[in-house]
Amino acid sequence: LFAIFAFATCGGYSGELRLSVDCANKSESDLSIDIAFAYPFRLHQVNFEAPTCEGKRRETLALIGDFSSSAEFFVTIAVFAFLYSLAATVVYIFFQNKYRENNRGPLIDFIVTVVFSFLWLVSSSAWAKGLSDVKVATDPDEVLLLMSACKQQSNKCLPVRSPVMSSLNTSVVFGYLNFILWAGNIWFVFKETGWHSSGQRHAADTMEKQPSGYNQGGYNQDSYGPAGGYNQPGSYGQVGEYGQSQSYGQSGPTSFSNQI
Repeated sequence: LFAIFAFATCGGYSGELRLSVDCANKSESDLSIDIAFAYPFRLHQVNFEAPTCEGKRRETLALIGDFSSSAEFFVTIAVFAFLYSLAATVVYIFFQNKYRENNRGPLIDFIVTVVFSFLWLVSSSAWAKGLSDVKVATDPDEVLLLMSACKQQSNKCLPVRSPVMSSLNTSVVFGYLNFILWAGNIWFVFKETGWHSSGQRHAADTMEKQPSGYNQGGYNQDSYGPAGGYNQPGSYGQVGEYGQSQSYGQSGPTSFSNQI
């Protein structure tokens, strides 16, 4: 849905600006010069005619700039993201077993999600810069500077209407929203790969091995356990209750009993 909004607001755009050239000789004036442009914003191919205020002669001019590369790149990424999302939805719903088989589905899904996140960031940034240049190139005050009649102070050149860029601004916003959406989805796809659960199992196994190894050590068995050397009845002969209450290391109780 976000991808549809992204390429629809950019790929379906068409705008128009209107200029007015009031010559000193009113009969040569043109108060309504309309200049239309649209996606993919090859503005250098947008031609228009303007009066020269020198008789009836008119000149043919063109806007400046070609911003089709960033616009087409943005729309292409949006279209492919929409198609992949649609295909992934079908797989999730109808082919869940195939998707999880041998963990290949989640792995491919994870890689594609990372790639699309990066492409959304790059394409949105490129289109944001391209849109800024489009706004400058279609600014009526900048276009008036291209006309020879406007270089003469006796003539009056005025902007009548500026192009509406709200939908193009919306396309940039949706581009960055798609980046956030896909980048956030990386975590959920990563959990499907099994790497997340295997890492948790490895950490749990490590925690379980540490206390078990400690309990099985010679400390518990040799010093205090029922099989310890100082609780065995044949260690010191008939020492009575004293021998049963010893809980020191082997060298300490041996020397002490020798002294006794």
